[in-house]
Amino acid sequence: MKIAFIGGGNMAAALIGGLIKRGVAPAGLFAIDVNEDARARTHAQFGIATAAAADEALRGYDAVVLAVKPQVLKAVSASLAPHLSTQLVISIAAGIRGADLSRWLGGYTRIVRTMPNTPALIGQGVTGLAALPGVDETGRTLASAVLGAVGTTVWFDDESKIDAVTAISGSGPAYIFYFIEAMQEAASRLGLSDEEGRALALGTFAGAAQLAVQSDESASVLRERVTSKGGTTAAALAAFDAQGIKEAIVKGVLAADARAKEMGDELGNQ
Repeated sequence: MKIAFIGGGNMAAALIGGLIKRGVAPAGLFAIDVNEDARARTHAQFGIATAAAADEALRGYDAVVLAVKPQVLKAVSASLAPHLSTQLVISIAAGIRGADLSRWLGGYTRIVRTMPNTPALIGQGVTGLAALPGVDETGRTLASAVLGAVGTTVWFDDESKIDAVTAISGSGPAYIFYFIEAMQEAASRLGLSDEEGRALALGTFAGAAQLAVQSDESASVLRERVTSKGGTTAAALAAFDAQGIKEAIVKGVLAADARAKEMGDELGNQ
C-alpha cells in the first residue's frame, strides 16, 4: 500500500500515524505540503518523504488523500489533476461534494468522499464514506483500510447522506463536550472541586458510552434501567423534558445538517 497525502494538519497526521501502526512502511507514505515547517515536522515525526508540490511521482501511489481546507481544494485540484491516472482520490475536506471535486479534477471519478471526526486523533474515530460510481470494490477496500487506521468506518450508497454524517458524527464530539461542560458546571454548583467534577463527568461519559457499545440493548432501555420511579434520575430527566432538551438537541443536529448542505452549495460554486 502506497499512500500520498496532500496537505497537513492533525487529521493527516493521525492517518499517517495510524497507517504506520497498522504496519504500513514509512517508505510507502508521502506528504505534500507547501509549508516548509510543516514538512519538516512531518518528516521528523514519521520519517516519511515530503515535497512542496505534486509531481509525476504521484503516479506510483495507490491513493491520494486530500487533507486540505475546503476553501483551497479547487486550487489544489488544478495542480493534482495532471498527475492522476488510476489512483484512488480520498477527500477528507468537509463540505466538498464528489461531483464538484470530480469537475475540478477534469472529470476524474475514482473518488471517495469521507467525513472523519476528531476522536480519530486517538484512534477512536468514526468515518462516513461514499464513493463515486468510478470506484470499484478494490477502491472501497483501500479507502476502508486508510480511514480504518484511525477507527471504524461506515459506508453510504447515497453521498447526500454525508451531510447527515457531518451533523451526527463529524460535529458530534462538540455536542458531547458541551454536555460534559454542563455536568462539570453542575458539579461546581453542588460544591465539588473542578478536579472532582471533571473526574466524575468524564468517567461517567466514558463508562456509559462503553456500556452502550457493549450492550445489545437500545439507549432508551439502558436509560430506563437507571431510572427508578420517583428517584433522583427521574427527577433530573423530568427537568430535562420540561426544558425540551431532547428536542433542542435534535433541532441542533438538524441545523448542522442544513448548514452542511449550504456549505456544499457555497463551496461547490466558488
